Amino acid sequence: MRFFIKRTFRLPQLTNYKSQNSDDGSQKRKSIINEKPVENSSFDKTQPGFSKNDDDIQNADNQVENKSLEELKPMKNGELLDTKVTIDTVKYEQPPEKHWILRRLYFLNWLKTYDRETAIADLIAGITLGLTIIPQSIAYAALAGLSSEYGLYSAIIGKVFYALFGTIPQVSIGPTSLMSLMVLQFVGERPMQFVVVLAFLAGLVELLMGVFQLGFVVNFIPTPVTKAFTSATAVIVAAVQFKNLLGLKGKGVPSFGELFKRIHYSDAILGLICLVVLLLLRQLAHINFKKNTPNTRRLKKFLWYVSISRNALVVFICSTITYFWVKNRSLEAIPYTLTAKVTSAQLTFSLPPFAFDYKNTTLVFTDIIYELGAGIAVVPIVAILANVAIAKAFVKDNRLDASQEMLTLGICNIAGSFFNCMPTCGAFTRSAVSQASGVRTPLSGIYTAILVYLALSVLTPYFGYIPRSSIAALLIIAVVFMIDFSPIKELWRTNKKDFFSWVGCFIVCLAAGVEVGLLFGIVLNMIFVLLRLGNPKVEVTLMECENRNYIFVSPTSDVYYSGVEYIRDKINDACLLYRDDFPVVLDCRRFMQFDATFVDVISAVAKELRERDVLLVLFGISEESQQLMHKSENINYCEGDRICSDDLSPKKQ
Repeated sequence: MRFFIKRTFRLPQLTNYKSQNSDDGSQKRKSIINEKPVENSSFDKTQPGFSKNDDDIQNADNQVENKSLEELKPMKNGELLDTKVTIDTVKYEQPPEKHWILRRLYFLNWLKTYDRETAIADLIAGITLGLTIIPQSIAYAALAGLSSEYGLYSAIIGKVFYALFGTIPQVSIGPTSLMSLMVLQFVGERPMQFVVVLAFLAGLVELLMGVFQLGFVVNFIPTPVTKAFTSATAVIVAAVQFKNLLGLKGKGVPSFGELFKRIHYSDAILGLICLVVLLLLRQLAHINFKKNTPNTRRLKKFLWYVSISRNALVVFICSTITYFWVKNRSLEAIPYTLTAKVTSAQLTFSLPPFAFDYKNTTLVFTDIIYELGAGIAVVPIVAILANVAIAKAFVKDNRLDASQEMLTLGICNIAGSFFNCMPTCGAFTRSAVSQASGVRTPLSGIYTAILVYLALSVLTPYFGYIPRSSIAALLIIAVVFMIDFSPIKELWRTNKKDFFSWVGCFIVCLAAGVEVGLLFGIVLNMIFVLLRLGNPKVEVTLMECENRNYIFVSPTSDVYYSGVEYIRDKINDACLLYRDDFPVVLDCRRFMQFDATFVDVISAVAKELRERDVLLVLFGISEESQQLMHKSENINYCEGDRICSDDLSPKKQ
């Protein structure tokens, strides 16, 4: 929503505004114009929306000084209005809605203003991001159990299509640790065809959610569950990669005594060295210099580039050492484990395999869906969660088109399935690199895609020289900073329900799998919501009106049909407490819907109270709701804004 300030010095006409009182927990808004007469009517030109050097404002300012105070006061039908203007009366105007073509083909919005300066900024950001995404794509493909080239395919296609349809320049679509773990979880050791079909189906779900504007579905996943899910995923990724880092052989988790026997020390030494180097290079970007001179600024910029290129540097150095080792000796002489050698890495177009042979059986589309199971729903939901969270972090002025982001993510994954890609989404680390590199438009993704394609074309024969322990170190450093236990203490202190949601989701993710843990967290929070709806907060007070006492039952939270029985119990408890001596006034202003359940329960309460010679008074109930209660007896309706003694006396039905 854009904020417009009209350059006029007659106070705006006041609009009807019903301020919220302190009972709603809202604070009083500050007045932007004082009630007291202003001796000098000139406006402060340093306020937002005004320019210090604006001649029009200066001329208008001079005109205002020559007018009397009465001329400046707002008028309506010849009468003066109150000069108190609150922030709520300032006009907010919606910018004109864009044509649907501009909303969907988003590149048309920035293409018309694209200039040389923007192109240079995008080129620098694109190349910088390319140095980050190339080693990450190789590593995340390895995490998913795939060959290196499939990660690079996914980086290329994701960047190209997001450049055309994406709305946030900083978002970087490509392989991520979350998506790699999802692939590993739901595909496992099955062939690549399952990964491609999973990418297609995930993209289809994301596309449909965008078309039907179902982004609100992700709102049912609360923040504590999302954070616990992310932390648990990072722990699982790090634990899985420690096996490759230490060069452990065999399957299963070794005991502490067997651990040292199964460690391959060459892999372990190289992996630990890579870990230390990556951590040190990561800290280069955080070095602060005491003096702020041109030389220190250039040095700081250089160190920043070295820091963000740390993954590429480590992979390049390790691969170079391996290459010369093999050249001077032999491949068998390498003391550490290498990644699988890539024989061919051509980006080719082909239809997703909706039928193929697997274990001497021809699988059709329905069989593939059965094999993928819950992954068809979990993968797109996790991808949307990650992408929308990243987009919100970098969006300006809160103008996020969530539906367009879901559409774009779906298009990227559907298009990727035609090029043998794995499921993709945005990544926080890459998006932060783009932001720091000065990205201007999503077109920077095209430059990144070109760089990745060149690497794929030229460096493919050398992918087999990358040590597996160096990739493991890269992945561990990438995910270890995603593990966040800081919410636990705060949640325990402020909200026990959110605390148990976080802990429960985290433990179940580790014990039973991330998809089960995510579902557990969602269901647990839904149970908490249902309990809250079934047990609304109610205050019961003995009050007095014109020397007559009555029991005032007032819900302080919204009441739905599931909470009416709880209020019924509260009324009965109050009557027992006060020995049926006073009428009961039920405040209906927080009743959100007056349906058949409300009518039946309230009628039953009135009947029970009549047998005990206690009158029921409904306060704040609409005329429409009164008509629904017309057959009920022993009920008075308080139609005013306050309760009077007549309302507490039985009336003839």
